[in-house]
Amino acid sequence: MKKNYLLTPGPTPLPPEVCEAQSRPIIHHRTPQFQAVLKEVTDGLKYVFQTSGDVMILTASGTGAMEAAVVNLLSAGDTAITVEGGKFGERWTELCSAYGIKPEVIKVEWGKAVDPREIERKLKANPAIKAVFTTLCETSTGVSNDIKAIGEVVKGSDAVLVVDAISGLGAVDLKTDAWSVDVCVSGSQKGLMLPPGLAFVSVSKKAWGKIDAAKCPKYYFDLKVAKKAMEKTDTPFTPAISLVIALAEALKIIRQDTLENIFIRHTKMAEATRAAMQALGLALFAPDAASDVVTAVKVPAGIDGEKLVKVMRDTYGVTIAGGQSEMKGKIFRIAHMGYIGEFDIIVGISCLEKVLKQMGYKFDLAAGVKAAQEVFLK
Repeated sequence: MKKNYLLTPGPTPLPPEVCEAQSRPIIHHRTPQFQAVLKEVTDGLKYVFQTSGDVMILTASGTGAMEAAVVNLLSAGDTAITVEGGKFGERWTELCSAYGIKPEVIKVEWGKAVDPREIERKLKANPAIKAVFTTLCETSTGVSNDIKAIGEVVKGSDAVLVVDAISGLGAVDLKTDAWSVDVCVSGSQKGLMLPPGLAFVSVSKKAWGKIDAAKCPKYYFDLKVAKKAMEKTDTPFTPAISLVIALAEALKIIRQDTLENIFIRHTKMAEATRAAMQALGLALFAPDAASDVVTAVKVPAGIDGEKLVKVMRDTYGVTIAGGQSEMKGKIFRIAHMGYIGEFDIIVGISCLEKVLKQMGYKFDLAAGVKAAQEVFLK
């Protein structure tokens, strides 16, 4: 028998309470029963987003929320800054280009965080810039960007700050209101411990001003329509009912645990994972801007990175992620977010050690597990 462990940066494992909620008989969405759930999850999402503003729920993946941000804030011919430090930063550029918006691209070396001063320089050079699109945790590289510092830069301009927090929300700190984040987008299948299928968008008052003036074509992702429905505790279209009900259970877990404790746990798991990799003689891909949701590691010389990930998954049931795009076969990524605990990390490190040993990599067996346990014992 092979037991499976999921240590990828989305989807992440599901708590039993979430699995149980999805198995309940379906209810109709235009009922007081579902309205009560909708109100509960909207309040819970505001707690997770750390905002008093509007939070909309969309039936889509996180990319749907990203597209909603672009088409609701801007018009064809507008100019926006996009920060490209990985595969998901590139998605902002692709979305803007698809709708005739001119992207002022800030290229960041993969494995590095964006320098907020680069954003400041572009904003000062072109006051016509309407939005800044960036990423909280770039999961393709394991990098965390300084959103608080970026918010300080953007808030004094006419532009709105839009943050992709699809990976980071509910796992690492993001003070949407206090850090002047105008639009924050996220998805269900990462720190929020749900299957894919729900997307979330928080909107500030400043952002609503941009939305009122925007002329990009939209229908399903029209946030003004979503807000109008939300004011009646409703949705404009058929929602993913079972996922919303499961979201209520996930948010209960988060509230009981508290965001403060969740952030501490994620930091410790990240520290343990990084300590283990270094004890094995493996180099971190983003040592200076490492994220607390996923650790990216360079594949050692002489080891087939794609085979490493495949053997761990198909032979031993431990699924981690390989590299994407230009990093394919060059890095692997171990996630530590959502419903993942310290013993899941120990299992993942142990399996990694076993496969590396089988592939001929030289190191002291159990050195990684020992280093991780020493962090957990602190």
